[in-house]
Amino acid sequence: MTTSEYATNLQTYNQVNSDFVGFRSMQDTQEVVQFKESSAHRIWLNDLTVNYPSHWHSALEIIMPVENHYDVIASNVMYHVPQGGIIIIPPGELHELRAPETGKRFIFLMNISLISRLKGYTGIQALMTRPLLITNELYPQIYDDIYNILIQIRNEYFQNSEYAELIIQAKMLEMFIKIGENHINADELFPAVRPYKQKEYVQKFNQTLEYIDSHYMEDISLESVASQAGFSKFHFSRLFKQYTDYTFCDYLCYRRIKAAEEFLAVPSFSITDVAMQAGFSSISTFNRLFKQQKGCSPSEYRSRSQSYVKRRSKQ
Repeated sequence: MTTSEYATNLQTYNQVNSDFVGFRSMQDTQEVVQFKESSAHRIWLNDLTVNYPSHWHSALEIIMPVENHYDVIASNVMYHVPQGGIIIIPPGELHELRAPETGKRFIFLMNISLISRLKGYTGIQALMTRPLLITNELYPQIYDDIYNILIQIRNEYFQNSEYAELIIQAKMLEMFIKIGENHINADELFPAVRPYKQKEYVQKFNQTLEYIDSHYMEDISLESVASQAGFSKFHFSRLFKQYTDYTFCDYLCYRRIKAAEEFLAVPSFSITDVAMQAGFSSISTFNRLFKQQKGCSPSEYRSRSQSYVKRRSKQ
């Protein structure tokens, strides 16, 4: 379906409370997503002209403008999403949404916790640490594929077929694979590396990301990981930044904060326990970095999450 055909059939997706006004659960900067009953997702057609202040949630968010543009601000970067464009906002990313005076866009809120546990996802996760803007101009190799996958997900969701949940999960996985394959096949990924070495380097850095994913709680260093990968510290640092767009230390911190979010859901863990389990040797450093990334302290994060669980259990 073309973009114009897509836009002319929007009435199919109108629904009562399509924007779930009054159903949004906000606690300071955290939005606790309420998924559709018996589903791990929520998709709706949004035509509101209001802006959403800086917030974050545990769901992956995808926005597809179908009439006019939409703007997303994250980490002081403005992402202008044109009509027909796609932006993928990773879980936990503080972001602000700015709507034009008129327009419509589909919004997908997706629980990817099952997919994120699959072997091999770590390499994809490294590409999804910041919003990813996909347009035909920026990603001509995969734009049509990603666009069509999202249309199929949207259709399955609204048709509510017998196997909709399984199909949606499979399509989400297909989308991530397309993004990952496009990344590792890019000629500019390691511009100074000879072509026959490209595949070897991709394998090494995927293995490195898997290693970090398994050992982030330990006292691992740039020197030790570089040595394990077979590179000098300086060569490894440059290549790691090219592959992930992160320095090694920043990525390790990102991974530890993601782990801390999960540990904070364990009531028997004190904040100090969470910091140690996530690999932080200093509670003050943990508190500072967590608040920097999440906009709240670890204890505030835990309190909000627990209060939401209690409210849900009473419904």
